[in-house]
Amino acid sequence: MAPLIVWMSPQYMNYSPVPVQGLAILQVFIGVFSIYFHMTLSYAGQLLDEIAILWTMGWCYAFWFPMRHFPGFIKNREQFMSLVAILTVLSSLMTFLKPALNAYALNCIAFHIVYSTCVEVRKCNNPRVHRLFATMVAWWIISISCWLTDKFLCGVCQKVSFSYFHSFWHVFISVALFYCANVCMYFDVAFELPSAEPDVEYWPSNTSFISMPYISLPNLHKQC
Repeated sequence: MAPLIVWMSPQYMNYSPVPVQGLAILQVFIGVFSIYFHMTLSYAGQLLDEIAILWTMGWCYAFWFPMRHFPGFIKNREQFMSLVAILTVLSSLMTFLKPALNAYALNCIAFHIVYSTCVEVRKCNNPRVHRLFATMVAWWIISISCWLTDKFLCGVCQKVSFSYFHSFWHVFISVALFYCANVCMYFDVAFELPSAEPDVEYWPSNTSFISMPYISLPNLHKQC
């Protein structure tokens, strides 16, 4: 999914390349550390995997969290980035205290991201954004359901010889993150540069049964 996000976002990359490039790099780290963890089932592998996910979430917060929701003592995006960096470092250290709780904490952060996005979508009148958000939530619910099934019904799955829900979780949450990134990119431009008239398009076409979303900025170069 990492190179796909970069490939599908050429116009947004012209507008603000750092968030997408950073997200793609962090996704690669998640993939590498996740492979290492699941091959070894080691304590170090678990922490590397979870810390990579934590930093990816922190990165998304730092660049894409709407400025109008900043705490009152935060005056600009740079100050907010510094705050997120400090909290992410402290959270990374806290992962060593009770590793069994890390997964639940990360899912709580993910829930807040979904909730914050929902608040913005409800104020938006673009039906394509609503479709994009609904698809993101659907993939997120499917992935969380797979994780919960593997976590709490593992014995049942083993009895029926179907122990693959955790692997499904990894695939589906990656797809959900792809859709989430596009939602965040849309609102980033809508808030910061509305004259670019951001919209949601789908490749290979808007009417295809199987398609991939991307953010279109038709007036970006005109404004430049």
